[in-house]
Amino acid sequence: MSFLTDRKRAVGMGASKTGTEHHWSMQISSIALIFLVPLFVFTFGPALGGTWEEIVIYYSHPWPAIVAALTMTVGMMHFKNGAQMAIEDYVHGLTGRITIILVTCLAYAIAGVSVFSLIRLAL
Repeated sequence: MSFLTDRKRAVGMGASKTGTEHHWSMQISSIALIFLVPLFVFTFGPALGGTWEEIVIYYSHPWPAIVAALTMTVGMMHFKNGAQMAIEDYVHGLTGRITIILVTCLAYAIAGVSVFSLIRLAL
């Protein structure tokens, strides 16, 4: 015989049952972006306004390429999680699910294309 009440079954579970996972994911990516965005700005700055050859030479070094790839990847995953939480809160039904799928595909596509472009540029 189980003495679980409705409240006891629901403790620790939000509406989607993944709320804490999303929250921690957003917190970790936010902390990572606090360090990555200034690094990206300071590593991207010297290449800004350069010719194609100068930019290829600059991004052929590992440090600027790694910082740019990490910033784009972490930034897009942060965007995906934030947009998904907003969509889950305000858009319901089939429209919400389709929108989440589209946002997820967009975020992964941008992250993939940016990393692929940096690899092509660096090599």
